[in-house]
Amino acid sequence: MATLTIVWFKRDLRIHDHAALANALNSESILALYCWEPAMWQAEDASLAQQAFVGDCLKSLRQALESMGVPLHISSMGIVETLNFLSQTNKISALHSHEETGNLTSFAIDKAVGHWCKANQVSWHEYPQNGVIRRIKNRDDWHFMWEARMQAPIAQLPNNMPNALRIALPKSPIIFAHGEDKSGRQKGGREQALNTLNSFLTQRASRYRGGISSPIKASEASSRLSPYLAWGCVSVKEVVQAKRATLSALQDEGLSENIPLILGLKSFESRLHWHCHFMQKLESEPTLELQHMHLAHEDMRDEQLNDIESKRRLNAWCQGQTGWPLVDACLAMLKHNGWINFRMRAMLMSTASYLLWLHWRETGLHLAREFVDYEPGIHWPQVQMQSGTTGINTLRIYNPIKQAQVQDPKGNFV
Repeated sequence: MATLTIVWFKRDLRIHDHAALANALNSESILALYCWEPAMWQAEDASLAQQAFVGDCLKSLRQALESMGVPLHISSMGIVETLNFLSQTNKISALHSHEETGNLTSFAIDKAVGHWCKANQVSWHEYPQNGVIRRIKNRDDWHFMWEARMQAPIAQLPNNMPNALRIALPKSPIIFAHGEDKSGRQKGGREQALNTLNSFLTQRASRYRGGISSPIKASEASSRLSPYLAWGCVSVKEVVQAKRATLSALQDEGLSENIPLILGLKSFESRLHWHCHFMQKLESEPTLELQHMHLAHEDMRDEQLNDIESKRRLNAWCQGQTGWPLVDACLAMLKHNGWINFRMRAMLMSTASYLLWLHWRETGLHLAREFVDYEPGIHWPQVQMQSGTTGINTLRIYNPIKQAQVQDPKGNFV
């Protein structure tokens, strides 16, 4: 019976700055594993476009691992079922993976894995991969902890490779998510992520300030790294450190033509900080996906969930047939490529929640499926913030007519 250490890939589809892989490679033998979790892809917030993006990422990951002599095992079963199968003929000594702040479905899977490891006396080693801190009592000193994470060294792979096992897994159909792939979406994979990062740091960041609010300009002015961060083609730490190195070099040059680029890069880091900040909210309050953040709002809009007229308005909003040209154009863009800039995302939620008085859960699920870069930890706190149910934030009611006049005055985007 072979003894093996398993590296479980989740939303970390890369080999660089991968602490779980780096530590597992110190074992005698390893098995690299990704599971097409049926529960995840059958969930209400999953879509085929997201799954297709992950498929791109897995091709890239497979090539990177094979260059090290490590085959990637892809299972159509869930992780617990796969572990049960592997343990029939192998002694599993340890499981290595990154921590994940996902939706309640992934949380349930993690808990099931924890129970399995305890029952089978398998050590499960989890490693942080971003600025989210587990089990903190409050967020008073969170900024300092985030900064310490971002300054930590990039995880390095050892020079000596262990014996990489190749095991035949049961062949069964993959459970596909609902919907269709999007012809205009970004392609997944490490190479695409690095190309996108490099073009932003060296050129496109000069348009970041003043460009990210426009639905037209933002396609180029935004970093466009969100899907690569969501699915782990690059780590937040890699992006932060690359940005800081680029900024330092530009400042050393002292050229006046670098000023727009320098200002854009400085603004960009604050967004990376907020990226982890919102994920920390869901880490601390995982029920935000289902429950109002402030319970005083429990009855607000709830009656709309089963109301026929509300369902008609919901369908019109989902189909981009509200009659507000900018709103409908944004929904059309999402349908085509699975991405829209942040200002327009906020406007879509505000329009749905205030002007159409729709419950944030249903509209939030629609946007979750549409976003190829869907990150639960960012999405659900933002959905509630833009719907006015946090009990903390000022109500933000976007006027879709004013937004069109400001962001698309000539109607080019529409």
